[in-house]
Amino acid sequence: MTANQIMFILFSVMIVTFSILTVTSRKILRAAVYLLFVLVSTSGLYFMLNYQFLAAIQLTLYAGGIVVLIIFSILLTSHISQKFESIEWKKSFFTALAVIGGAIVTIVTILDHRFAASKQAAAEVNMRFIGKSLLWTGFEGYALPFEVISVLLIAAMVAAIVIAKKSGPSGSDSQTLKK
Repeated sequence: MTANQIMFILFSVMIVTFSILTVTSRKILRAAVYLLFVLVSTSGLYFMLNYQFLAAIQLTLYAGGIVVLIIFSILLTSHISQKFESIEWKKSFFTALAVIGGAIVTIVTILDHRFAASKQAAAEVNMRFIGKSLLWTGFEGYALPFEVISVLLIAAMVAAIVIAKKSGPSGSDSQTLKK
């Protein structure tokens, strides 16, 4: 087994393990940290595939930006020790069915597709074109979608903080969380 195969297996196991821990953790701060590990492991896979630009975006935007915003919003709302309620067995059963169904569809699709190596040489990356595309607002530009997503994320974070900070009918935040 080569070093690349070992690293691929290591990153894959980390992604699957921390993904499961992210969605099954009852503590919100731990779930955010597990999500950070998933995103960092995903960027490791991108580095292995020689997609350095995509890996750098994954690290800076998602792992460095989104998760930090999530953690700060958790810390700002003072819900660090908040635990999610336990899940009913019916929800767990239907979730397991959905996961098994999705896994079967994914495995069948992968096994039916014939992956063939390309005989063409890799295209050279034109950094000037990437830079212009990131700044361009026209047809093939990325500036406008990036700004729209930025506004959407800011609105979501402000709304989450406002909802979390709202006092309940009795006027006490801690009483509302315990109900």
